[in-house]
Amino acid sequence: MISSADLRADTPTWCPGCGDFAVLAALQRALPLLGVPRENIVIVSGIGCSGKISSYLRAYGFHGVHGRTLPVATGIKTANPDLLVIAAGGDGDGYAIGVSHFIHAARRNIDVTYIVMDNHIYGLTTGQTSPTSPRGFKSKTTPAGAAEEPVDPLALALASGAGFVAQGFSGEIGQLASICEQALRYRGFALVNVLSPCVSFNREYSYDWLREHLVDIDHEPGYDPHDYATAVRYVTEHHGLLRGAVYVSDRPGYVESLVGTRRPVDVDWEEPKARWPELVAEFN
Repeated sequence: MISSADLRADTPTWCPGCGDFAVLAALQRALPLLGVPRENIVIVSGIGCSGKISSYLRAYGFHGVHGRTLPVATGIKTANPDLLVIAAGGDGDGYAIGVSHFIHAARRNIDVTYIVMDNHIYGLTTGQTSPTSPRGFKSKTTPAGAAEEPVDPLALALASGAGFVAQGFSGEIGQLASICEQALRYRGFALVNVLSPCVSFNREYSYDWLREHLVDIDHEPGYDPHDYATAVRYVTEHHGLLRGAVYVSDRPGYVESLVGTRRPVDVDWEEPKARWPELVAEFN
């Protein structure tokens, strides 16, 4: 049985007050509750401030290139379904260069938990407009204000067929840890979009602003996260400013849907090794 302390690795070097600290702490709270050995946990991260999380969580980690966290995580899970696979990245990593991978991982319902630290800005490169920055947002790349409509991660996940869709907030770490636990237990594709304020380059979406505007659907009277139509309506009416479990489907995950591939096929490597000189000679 692992503890939160067992999952602590290098000391994080994020800016003091960064919302990503809460995401790391939430994972360190949630993972021990699952009873999964540390050697069966893999976290794949991308580029950006959030990408450092694979160095700060003491488990197996893979730090990939920009936007490619989900293909790597998908390959790991498909090759060894017994592993608990987490993908982690930022809004630029997931909803810009990686958005096509996001859509297809969601529609396939791959059994991967995808945690996106969404701060509405490119923080590592010191403050440029990101895919989730709102129209009119001023930054180094849009000094007159962004002309584009932003990506709505929750609406995109619902439209793409994600089995589990939730949104957390770094200012509510107890709820965030609970959401992470639910997502990690879910047998299918689970998106946890985390509103994770960037205290250095995005003062517009501060902790105080988010506390004031977010609707807590975990305590919304009559809200049923298993009702797809209600989830779509709430996301639309509240412009994605929700926290809690938005939608939970009971459809089977991708690996479980594959006939006869519940476990990787055993491979006898002795014959290929014996034929290695022959193969090399053939291609010389």
